[in-house]
Amino acid sequence: QVQLVESGGGLVQPGGSLRLSCAASTSIFSVYAMGWYRQAPGKQRDMLATITSAGSTNYADSVKGRFTISRDNAKNTVYLQMNSLKPEDTAVYYCSAIRGLVTTWGQGTQVTVSS
Repeated sequence: QVQLVESGGGLVQPGGSLRLSCAASTSIFSVYAMGWYRQAPGKQRDMLATITSAGSTNYADSVKGRFTISRDNAKNTVYLQMNSLKPEDTAVYYCSAIRGLVTTWGQGTQVTVSS
């Protein structure tokens, strides 16, 4: 089973940028669809962006134009570039790997947007 490790979270001021990374421990990373989600305290986990094995992307309206998902199959890594961050972007960010009916989650990385 694939294992996912997120990194790149932290504290950033409003208007700032962060890039999250998610490294996957699998030799067949390229066949997985990958996604980024987030969960704020007391709220449900929401989809932010997904990228298929072919590279097609999809974004939630709340992050469209600010966040960009990308993948590097040679490095078994998916990224989330986050620009123009807002306090409401504060949450734990999770990476996911999807293959067929199975979704695997990473442990999450905290992003805090505050002055």
